[in-house]
Amino acid sequence: MPASTAVTVDIHLDERDLRAALERDVRSGLSSSPKRIPPTWFYDEEGSRLFEEITALPEYYPTRAERALLERHAHEVADAARADTLVELGAGSCDKTRLLLDAVEQAGTLSSYVPFDVSAEFLRDAAGSIADQYPQVQVHAVVGDFLVHLDRIPTAGRRLVAFLGGTIGNLAPAQRKRFLDALRSTMAHTDALLLGTDLVKDRGRIIAAYDDAAGVTARFNRNVLNVMNQALGATFDPDRFEHVVRWDERNQWIEMRLRATEPLTVAIQQLAMSVEFESGEELRTEISAKFTPAGIAAELGAAGFAVDRQWGADEGEFLLTLARPLG
Repeated sequence: MPASTAVTVDIHLDERDLRAALERDVRSGLSSSPKRIPPTWFYDEEGSRLFEEITALPEYYPTRAERALLERHAHEVADAARADTLVELGAGSCDKTRLLLDAVEQAGTLSSYVPFDVSAEFLRDAAGSIADQYPQVQVHAVVGDFLVHLDRIPTAGRRLVAFLGGTIGNLAPAQRKRFLDALRSTMAHTDALLLGTDLVKDRGRIIAAYDDAAGVTARFNRNVLNVMNQALGATFDPDRFEHVVRWDERNQWIEMRLRATEPLTVAIQQLAMSVEFESGEELRTEISAKFTPAGIAAELGAAGFAVDRQWGADEGEFLLTLARPLG
């Protein structure tokens, strides 16, 4: 579906940039010890399809828990933020966006929506759908990397910046600090941030969310090997890697890994690279940090935000935090 003529699209990240980033991540990550690859590369067409399947699994609580909070509290968010512009980082399919858009619209302040994501094609389609559904709203899509291009997001209006899905948990603490510092530097004192974070809870429940009985998450995890095969001419055999999930108590995060079941030599043909795996050696593909309400408030405070209110702390499943820039 072509994007609506009501949609403006700014592109700061194209296919060449993505290719260069993949090459850098594969060169550095597969040469490091332990080996690693960022979760960014899960999301080709098949990876995105598998993730949508994951969100419907009985074990995978985060998506349902966050949506339930938005259904109950979106109007409180809108009333508190009094925003005329909704900015969404990592907009994806814009599914949960509609709950916030409806709430801000009903508050009588909504004039524009700014979805931000890495995929131009996907973002055009999603933004076009929003423009068709909300014809009175100006849609200004921005294609970029939220670790690099935050300063390219339009700053006009009184903005509510939403970063949902617990995505911030995929960043290590130093990366989270840099991200929040960079985000704070782009925000006016009249803006607000709505942050979605998964909460620390029963470890078995967390692990099950990343190691479902149907094996969908295992297929999702192994798919990153197919991404490297297709994009870089790599020779990974996904069947020779097993899906591993581990809870790191010290860092309060879940890790997904792929463990070689035998000694392997993998060629990365388009990088003229050869990678050795010992039997049992692991490739880390994702971290997903879990938080406490006090912990996320402290991280926001260190970056120059003050917490206005939080929703979900009593249930202990997922947390929405509304914060405002200090000063």
